[in-house]
This record gives sequence, C-alpha cells and structure tokens, in this order.
Amino acid sequence: MKNVTELTAELARVFKGIEDGTIDLKKATEMNNSAGKIINAQRLLLETAALNKSKVTNTFLTEK
Repeated sequence: MKNVTELTAELARVFKGIEDGTIDLKKATEMNNSAGKIINAQRLLLETAALNKSKVTNTFLTEK
C-alpha cells in the first residue's frame, strides 16, 4: 500500500471480509492492529510538523 487512500480501501476490504466470513478474525485483528500503528505514525508526523510549523512532505498522505 502506497498511500492513505489504499490503506482505507484495504480496511474496507477487511471489514467486508469480516462481514461475509472470508477473512479469519485473527488475521483481521492483526491487520487492523497494523493499520492503527500506521495511522498513529502518520498522526505523529502531522503533530510534529504542526509543532515545528513546517510543511508535511510525507507522500503516504498524498495521492502520488
């Protein structure tokens, strides 16, 4: 996954898999846990940029 849009699509796929029973709940739990860690890391980058009054140059948050 290259950006936040792809992460969102993957999480939607996981949700659908849980709903229709095609994804094992243990695997879905680990995937959601990993996604949460990625999101928290991105949040930290945004907060750091805000504190430093600098521009965020992280390509994960863009559509590039």
